[in-house]
Amino acid sequence: MQFHPDQAVWARKAGGHDGQLYRALFIEASTWPDDIRHDDRFYTPGKDEPTSPLPGFPDMQRHLDWHYLQRPIDGSSAPVPPQGILDREITALAADLHSKQSTTEKKAYALPWLIHLVGDAHQPLHVSLRENSQGRRDKLGREFGIINPYNPRKRRSTLHVFWDDLPSAFPLRGQRLDSACRELIASHPFAPPPANSGQWIEESRQIARTHAYPPSAKSPTVLTEEFVAEAKNIAEQRVAAAGYRLADWLNGLLGRGRSN
Repeated sequence: MQFHPDQAVWARKAGGHDGQLYRALFIEASTWPDDIRHDDRFYTPGKDEPTSPLPGFPDMQRHLDWHYLQRPIDGSSAPVPPQGILDREITALAADLHSKQSTTEKKAYALPWLIHLVGDAHQPLHVSLRENSQGRRDKLGREFGIINPYNPRKRRSTLHVFWDDLPSAFPLRGQRLDSACRELIASHPFAPPPANSGQWIEESRQIARTHAYPPSAKSPTVLTEEFVAEAKNIAEQRVAAAGYRLADWLNGLLGRGRSN
C-alpha cells in the first residue's frame, strides 16, 4: 500500500490506528474505487476531459463499468453488447497482483480495486437485470424506488442503494468497525467454499432473482419489516463470505497460502 499515491489520505481518514497502520490502510483502500467517482484527478470518458496520470497508474479513468455486470434474473435477454465487466476485471487485476512481472506501483493500483470488486461480486444488485412492471429494463435495481420506514436517515432511495447500504447504513471506522467485524465473525464463523469469481457472481445473481426485490412490483414500494430483516441477514452472509474468500485469495495470489 505504501506505493499508492493516496496512502497519506487513507492514513488521515483512519485516524488513530493503535499501531495497526497496514490494517487501517487496507480498510480505507477498500472504498477507494468509489471515492474516485468524486475526485477531480480522475475522469469519466465521454463526460470529462482526460487528466494527467499519477505515477505508476495505467490510466486515470474512473472505470464505472468495472463495478457491475448486468445479467438477466427474469428470463429476459442479455444486453448486447454486454454491460459491465466486473467478471473480466476481477480476473485481470488478480493476474496483475500475482504476476512477478508487475511493478510494485502496478500492484498498488490493482490491490484496492480487487478488494473492492470482490465485495461488489458478492452484492446481488451489482449483477442483475430485469424488466420492471412497465416493460423497461431495471438495471441493477437502480430504476426501482423503495421507501424504508426502518431507516429514518434515508427513507427513500433506489433498491440498489438500499442493498449497497447493508448490512449497516452508518459509516464504520475504528472501534465501531471492530465491533461490527467481531459480531459478523461470531454470527458466521465458518468460511464458505472458496469457489471462484465466476461462481461468486452466479451466487449473487441467484440471490437477486429470488430475494433482492420486494414482493410488490410497484415502484416506489414500502418495504416490510420482514423484507428488511431478511435482506440484512443475506447481506451479512455475503459480506462474511466475501471477507473469507478475499483473505484466502490474496494469500494465494501473494504467495502466502492457498488460493482457488
